[in-house]
Amino acid sequence: MNKAITDGVVLQPPSFSQGLNVWARGDGVAGSDTYQGTATAAFEPADLDFSGCLEIQKSDATQKLRDMGETLLLPGCYLRITAKIKAMSGPLPNVRFAGWAGGSGGAHVSGLNETGNSVSLSAYGKIVEVSAIVGSGQRTGVDMVWGRAPLLGHFGLDLTGPNGGVVRIDDIEIEDITSAFHRDMTSVADVRNYGAVGDGLTDDHGAFVAADQAADGRNIFVPSGTFR
Repeated sequence: MNKAITDGVVLQPPSFSQGLNVWARGDGVAGSDTYQGTATAAFEPADLDFSGCLEIQKSDATQKLRDMGETLLLPGCYLRITAKIKAMSGPLPNVRFAGWAGGSGGAHVSGLNETGNSVSLSAYGKIVEVSAIVGSGQRTGVDMVWGRAPLLGHFGLDLTGPNGGVVRIDDIEIEDITSAFHRDMTSVADVRNYGAVGDGLTDDHGAFVAADQAADGRNIFVPSGTFR
């Protein structure tokens, strides 16, 4: 399954060359301040490693970069977010992927892990690739387990650590990697892919309903655990 192919879902954020007015300094929700016209950010068209990139000087304790577009989160889907970044000058920051989980009515879904693992930039000019996987199910390799409540996300990066450093960031990529966890061509729909936890405490009813609907005549797979 790849929703970008089968359902025409647009996952890829706009490139930085299309303008910085769609890249937020906050969570990416409507009304967020953007990088358009800021003195500490600019599009760099002639970088030797990246064919067009964003240059940012870190000025906030947690420097946020979020796509203002809404990335749809479909039940059972897993998305991998990837970017390349390099330090250019000044203090070397840390970088991590981050997101904002939006639920029904555009409200924030709280209580979720909205950041990936932090990576340190250790040398100037060295390209570092960072990535994170977000999805509904608690599966090995998923960095941000969001369950069924979020319907959309605003994704991007956080820069943490000391201020003053300048970095360049290549265009951020989002891809559907659901096939790495399960495939439509198999004869079963795993309830874990739809948010079931199986710890005896979490109400997993909604996950079973979602798995049943997605199965569409196929079998439902229930692994070991206590499903309330």
